[in-house]
Order: sequence, then C-alpha cells, then structure tokens
Amino acid sequence: MDKLVIEGGKPLSGTIRIHGAKNAALPIMAASLLADGAVRLRNVPRLLDIEVMLGILSRLGCHVARNGEEVIINSSIANSAHVPEDLMRQMRSSIFLMGPLLAKFGEVSVYQPGGCAIGERKIDMHLSGLEALGAVIEESGGQIRCAAAKLTGTEIHLDFPSVGATENIMMAAVLAEGTTVLTNAAREPEIQDLQNFLNQMGASVTGAGTDTITIQGVKKLYPCEYEIIPDRIVAGTALIAAAATRGSITLSNTNSAHLVSLVHVLRRAGIQIRAHDDIIIVNGLTRPKAVDRIVTSPYPAFPTDLQSQVMVLLSLADGTSIIKETVFEGRFKHVDELVRMGADITVDLHTAIIRGVPRLYGAVVEATDLRAGAALVIAGLAAHGKTTVEHIHHIDRGYDRIEEMFRSLGASVYRETPLKQPDPA
Repeated sequence: MDKLVIEGGKPLSGTIRIHGAKNAALPIMAASLLADGAVRLRNVPRLLDIEVMLGILSRLGCHVARNGEEVIINSSIANSAHVPEDLMRQMRSSIFLMGPLLAKFGEVSVYQPGGCAIGERKIDMHLSGLEALGAVIEESGGQIRCAAAKLTGTEIHLDFPSVGATENIMMAAVLAEGTTVLTNAAREPEIQDLQNFLNQMGASVTGAGTDTITIQGVKKLYPCEYEIIPDRIVAGTALIAAAATRGSITLSNTNSAHLVSLVHVLRRAGIQIRAHDDIIIVNGLTRPKAVDRIVTSPYPAFPTDLQSQVMVLLSLADGTSIIKETVFEGRFKHVDELVRMGADITVDLHTAIIRGVPRLYGAVVEATDLRAGAALVIAGLAAHGKTTVEHIHHIDRGYDRIEEMFRSLGASVYRETPLKQPDPA
C-alpha cells in the first residue's frame, strides 16, 4: 500500500484552493438518478469515494464521464436497481442510493454498506423513513430489499439528526405523492446543497438548514447543471495544519459560515483568523493555548470530522484541553498513534484529556480511518524528524492528493508507492 513520508518542522505558507465537498457531491451524484437526462456537476473532487460512486452508477446502467472537476451523469438509460455488493462494501455513502432508486424504479436492493471503522452507524433510520413513505422492506443474508408501488408523503421524525437518513428521505420524497414533513432533520451545509440541487431539477424542498424540512412531491425532475459547495472539512484540516506548524496560509473557494464552530475554537486557542468573501486567512505564528472543553455534536456544533485534527493542535498547546466525542464511539483510534509521536493524551470512555507537550517526534504510524489519517499527516508536518503514515487509502477517500496540497504550502511530504512484484514464472 502507498505511504506518506513527511519531514516535519516546516511552517506552512502560501495559498491553496479548497476542492468541492465529498459529503455534498456523493448524495448529489446519487440524486442525479432522479432526472431522465444528463446532469452536469462542477467542482467534483477527485477522491476514492467519488470514483466508487461513479463506478456504482455505471454498473446501474448510467453513462458517466469526467473531465477534470466536471462530471456528467446520464441516468436516462439506467436499467438496474441492484447495487453491487463488492462496491457497496467499499463505501458507506453508497446507502444514499436507496432513496433515489426506490423513487425511480419502485424498488431497490442493497447490502450493508462499508466505510471507515469509526463506530456503529446503523441504517435503521434510513429504513424506517422509507417505510413511512410506503416501502415494504425485507432483509435476508445481509441484503436489503425495498419495494413500493407508490410512495406517499407523510410526517417523519428522526430519533437522531442523521445526515444520511435526512438525505435519503429527501431524495425518496421528492417524487412521492403529497407532502412530506421531516422533523429533527440534520442541518449540515451538505443538506442545504442537496436541497438546492433537487430544486434546480424542479423539486419543491424547503427548510434545509433548519430541523424541519418540507418536501412537496412533484411528478418529474429534469436535468440541470450544478456546482458543488467547497469542502468545509478539507478547509478546516488546512487551517488546523497551519496553526499546528505555526504557519500562515490563505484559503480560497471556502465558506467561512460553514466553519463557525472551528473558527471559534481556533480563536480560543489564540490563532488569528480573518475571513472575507470566499477567502480565509489563518496566522498561527505563536504557540497555541489550551481549550478547556470541546464537545462534538451534529452541525452547527463542533464537527466530529475535525475532532482528531484539532486534537493534534491541542497536543502542542500550552496547558490541558478536554475533548468529548458524542457522535462516534470509535473516533479515538488515532490517540495511540499520536502518543507514539510524543503526545500526552489520556482517554476515559468518550473523553480525551490532552496535556500539551513542547513538540512531537516523527514515527511510523497507521491511518485507521479517513480523519484519523488527516490528523496524523498534520502531526507529521508539525513533528521533529521523519514521519511515515501507512494505510493512506483511508485518506484518499476524502482528500484529493493531500500530499500535493501540503507540498504547495511548503511542506516536505511525498507519496511512496511500493514497486509491484513481478509474477513468479
């Protein structure tokens, strides 16, 4: 497997453009199934998860094409509602296909999705939401089959503001008969982006960004062109990396309104941040201060997807910080790797106590999931000496060549690809 090799200790400096949001692009690509014709999407990042989704859409019969950051998906010739098990197990986000396929074909069959091992992520709310719209669900041998002669709008309340369940229900309900009111809905910017895309195709969806979303069913959706929002997690990762290396960088193609909770934490840590239009400038030239308590929670609270990265920064802060993880119980797997690099972190159930140390030291570490991998890259950039990050296929799921992004900011980082061994004679 590929590795990242980092020579740390260099402050980041320069300007980068943030690519499109993976977590917005994936459900929007799934929703393109709802229009009979060619949907043109711009600002689509080159990521492993995106390629898996394109592969699934192609296997379903869609014609897909990519030109740089532009993707064209023509679902008019789609002929299958069966999502292949081999591709589904590669990516949890493949579960997004349930709603649009059910709405398009009246049936869908999928398997339990794969993805990062960061804790239990049940799909019960996805299934109960589709069932409330009129689907009959059968589960057998890991396969899930849903069928509905007709989908009918209804009132649905989520026990937890699940992003995936919110998006699946939205996509199924846009072609249902009548009105669907979804309460305790997720409020993430990616939900708003999906709403805007659906409405661009002719849907009638309101309320995204609040806890109540109303979907008035329509008869038909139409192809359109649409641009994906910037990736707030990639932007946040870059901001934290600059602060951890005591650097100063400028980000373009960003939306600071999507990063309010992170910016608040960074300012509490003494990091200088300025934002205007789509530009964010961060200056972390001094040692950060400890932040007494951070609690991850659904948007607009502090995102679980930035918890591991900000932990690296706090491990280099002056004083003791506390992070409580409330979203995924398996989100502290990076702690042991950071401790190997010299961090002083203690975990008690869902709480991490971080005592700042003067410096981190290079080591060989393993990326256990997507965001843990990004955190270890930041740690390597800030550490003294050489760091090797293994299992970086996890990182490639959410960052478009993360080594190139940081190298353009002056970091010494490169990808090491093992030579393929020749087949024995």
